[in-house]
Amino acid sequence: MANPFKAFMDIRREEIPFALLMFSYFFLVITSFWILKPIKKILFIQFYDTSGFDLFGTLLRGSQAELLAKVLNMVVAFLAVIVFTWLSRKYVRQQLTFIFTGFFCVSYLVFGTLLPNPNDGVVWSFYLFGDLFSTLMVATFFTFMNDSVSAGDAKRLYGLVGLGGVLGGVFGASFVRLWIDQVSHQGWLIICLGIGLAIAVIAFAAGKIVEKRQIVQSAIPTNNTNLVRSGNPAFEGAKLVFKSRYLLSIVAIVGLYEILSQVLDFQFTSTIEHFLDGDEIGHHFATVYSITNWFSFLVQLFLTSFIMTRFSLTAALFMLPAAILLSSAGFMIMPVLWAGSILNIADNGFSYSINQSAKETLYVPTSRDEKYKAKAFIDMFVQRFAKAIAVGVSLLITTIFSDFSSIRWLSLFTVAVVVLWMYAVLYAGRKFKEITKSQEKQP
Repeated sequence: MANPFKAFMDIRREEIPFALLMFSYFFLVITSFWILKPIKKILFIQFYDTSGFDLFGTLLRGSQAELLAKVLNMVVAFLAVIVFTWLSRKYVRQQLTFIFTGFFCVSYLVFGTLLPNPNDGVVWSFYLFGDLFSTLMVATFFTFMNDSVSAGDAKRLYGLVGLGGVLGGVFGASFVRLWIDQVSHQGWLIICLGIGLAIAVIAFAAGKIVEKRQIVQSAIPTNNTNLVRSGNPAFEGAKLVFKSRYLLSIVAIVGLYEILSQVLDFQFTSTIEHFLDGDEIGHHFATVYSITNWFSFLVQLFLTSFIMTRFSLTAALFMLPAAILLSSAGFMIMPVLWAGSILNIADNGFSYSINQSAKETLYVPTSRDEKYKAKAFIDMFVQRFAKAIAVGVSLLITTIFSDFSSIRWLSLFTVAVVVLWMYAVLYAGRKFKEITKSQEKQP
């Protein structure tokens, strides 16, 4: 039989079972993410849409209160780094998946009893919970994946595996868009609970494949050898990062993107808040998320593997900053509803497809300690810290310019940061090429 993936992706026949399992794993993680994301955002914005949020006598709009929630996410992410690093000393791959999936399944049941009559505490904690899901489950998935393949395998497999995530976004966002008025918050959480159980089963099967097969690269362990235990789990990843210029370049790519992404999201949310009211807010959010994920699907299917295998990792990493540059210029010139919505489409359309696959490939040639500990520090703490910086930038601009028209000037900041981001991409891409060539020469 002909290889069914040959037309779009260069995948060897013996790799198909593992690739399909990881495709399914990522599909379900991102499906859950895109169910939780609009629900937590809609619940938060609508809760404060009419009354506002009183912060020590200052009344904040829903979009401004959401910025404060993103600052709190940094604290939650720091605690997540400690827990993830501590657990990774003893558990790897599917074992970590079992632990975190179990935690989220229990949480779904708890929030299912609280969301029918939410108060401030429930609204804020559910918002933080939604972000914690993406922080832990996406990091756990890619740690599993990066600990199971070589750099050469990654360029070929990540197109298909990443497509699973993109399709999960398309399915999750479209499903929410179609049933948002028919399914209650408790109903969505029950759906996520079922998905969580399925993730655990798939991770078990994928882990068994990794453990049984003879892995070519000696740097990739074939068993559950524990990571090195050294020092305080809160700082192990940070120490590894600051010892490596290559990892610091990844920090720059992740951090600068997160800063820009939050600025774009604030512009997007402020635009919707300015032009729409009531139920129109939820419907427009769901519509934009659905369009974003369909666009992301097309990018992943037709561009990701093509660019990564035929051009370079650097070229793949350049796609997202270029898209953000163009969309930001458009919004600055014409700050209308759909120009603001295109900011989200350009950002997440490339971020969850080609940029995600390319960025994760950067970790493949690193050591196993770096895959677990340094990556956890970057993907959890650095990412949230960058978001907190973006909050400060957005609040500063909005205090200087009080009307909606001021939001467009955040795009000037975006352009400046994109230039720094592109420089970090050039360095990381060059170092990735040097490291992988050096590893290929080793016996």
